Amino acid sequence: MKNKKFFIMAGFAAAATAAAAAVTAYLTTKLWVRTALDREEPKIMKKTGNMIAGSKQDDEFKQTWKAASDRLAEKEHEHVEIVGHDGIKLIGHFFPCENAERVIVAFHGWRSSWHNDYGMISDFWHEHKCSVLYAEQRGQNNSGGDYMGFGLIERYDCIEWINWAICRCGRRIPIYLAGISMGATTVLMASDLELPESVHGIMADCGFTSPKDIWKHVAQNNLHMSYSIRSNIADAICRQKISMTAGEFSTVDALKKTNIPVLLVHGTDDHFVPVEMTYKNYEACASPKRLLVVPGADHAMSYYVDKERYEKSVLDFWKDFDKPEELA
Repeated sequence: MKNKKFFIMAGFAAAATAAAAAVTAYLTTKLWVRTALDREEPKIMKKTGNMIAGSKQDDEFKQTWKAASDRLAEKEHEHVEIVGHDGIKLIGHFFPCENAERVIVAFHGWRSSWHNDYGMISDFWHEHKCSVLYAEQRGQNNSGGDYMGFGLIERYDCIEWINWAICRCGRRIPIYLAGISMGATTVLMASDLELPESVHGIMADCGFTSPKDIWKHVAQNNLHMSYSIRSNIADAICRQKISMTAGEFSTVDALKKTNIPVLLVHGTDDHFVPVEMTYKNYEACASPKRLLVVPGADHAMSYYVDKERYEKSVLDFWKDFDKPEELA
């Protein structure tokens, strides 16, 4: 009799433990997806600092980055406003260049800004005859939308921004899509869409392959928690917010079908987005492709760590693909 009572009590305890674990998994996953997708970051997550990204930026980099960001933000430019494919207001910042040889449409990363991510490289682009349109990603900063989509919905915004660039600059000038981090994923996911012939190439720096892949990596490696039990929960919550699951589409899916030339850049010491994701993108890419891997560079730091090789790779890419006949 005592043994029977023991096993019954043990069963209740196990069930209670399992229920508590399920509730904990749901609540932590809900918080995680809110942090990933919601415009307003949960206050509790703001206190985690660099735990999510895991990046290690020294003081010299931070000072250089901050100064470059401030310079770009303060430069005179054209304010642009368009409407996305689903009626969301999108904001951009256009820096025309006299006698421009190409137009760059640039997308910033997750919970970042156009001037933060492109302050360092902006002078190089301008000096080499590029007019640049910096797009503010939906769900962030001044653009509309309640949610970010980790590239899943932003990829369609690329078409609207390309069309704006064509109306502003004409069809004859080459257009390049550029992105850093989530911005890189955005432009890579757009690579298999029916883009205008004016688009001559895509430049993607430290992009991840899909929301599911990067969430799993960050959960396991930076936050040290299991993602397997949270995957289905994350998909369900993600679908509620943006009508897609976290693994419904990927850069690999897009690159397998693209015919647009691609330049991929990544640092070997990236603690946020592992360089292996760029290797997967490079392997999958069906179009003409270039790869620059920068030893010792952490997340979005490749230009800072090896400016000379970075600039040469970009110049060679433009030289190869500026002319329409090079795309045939």
